[in-house]
Amino acid sequence: MNIILSFGSNLGDREKLIKQAYKEIEDLIGKMIVCSSIIETKAWGFESEDLFLNSVVMFSTEKTPQECLSIIHNIEKQLGRVRKDVAGYCSRTIDIDILFYDDIIINSPSLTIPHPLLTKRNFVLIPLKEILPNFVHPQLKIKIKDISL
Repeated sequence: MNIILSFGSNLGDREKLIKQAYKEIEDLIGKMIVCSSIIETKAWGFESEDLFLNSVVMFSTEKTPQECLSIIHNIEKQLGRVRKDVAGYCSRTIDIDILFYDDIIINSPSLTIPHPLLTKRNFVLIPLKEILPNFVHPQLKIKIKDISL
């Protein structure tokens, strides 16, 4: 199975944190298949003077989506992410989102795949189009390269 993840960081040594997250994912989830460029973007959904670095990576895995989510949350915590109890977005050392897990669709209280906001976020679409332009969104039934904001 292939899992496609987005990575973002706007606190600390952003590039180092993202690359450390790649390594942890490879050690605990599976082999990296393809990795986008790292782009710099403004914060989305909240105000921050700290710019984000963002990327998208596809890994192969034998883990289930729920297992991957649990591992990802542990990696985020290990890399200094603090989840706040209040609603809304905030600056963070690392943010890892599951965008796709092959063409599987999941709608559960703890996990939604495909990621419900990916079509509204240039910081996800730009690197996703770079590495997987012909991947077909399993709900929209269109290629990633044909999704526009």
